[in-house]
Amino acid sequence: MFGVGLPEFAVIAFVAVLVFGPDKLPELAKQAGQFLRKAKQFANSARDELRNELGPEYADLELRDLDPRTIVRKHVMEAMSDAEEEAARPKRRGLRPLADGEVPPYDVDAT
Repeated sequence: MFGVGLPEFAVIAFVAVLVFGPDKLPELAKQAGQFLRKAKQFANSARDELRNELGPEYADLELRDLDPRTIVRKHVMEAMSDAEEEAARPKRRGLRPLADGEVPPYDVDAT
């Protein structure tokens, strides 16, 4: 969680007990939990409002999709897959460049 392991969390808890005291700590933990709950509700309502404003074609929109790094990564991956598909496509054989003075083939049905 946020790069904080068990030893760091234990140090933070120990310092919190020393600073706030064991009698105030449960109340502070309760307030912190309420704050996090309200922040999550606010973020969820903002996401839902954005989805409603954008319309039904963006119903599956996630906020992480708006991250510029995600957008760039998506387009780079698409370009790489397009390049791989193009490389895997068989090359047209039997076509050769025309020699100097050679008349190209003419197809009456194609014109």
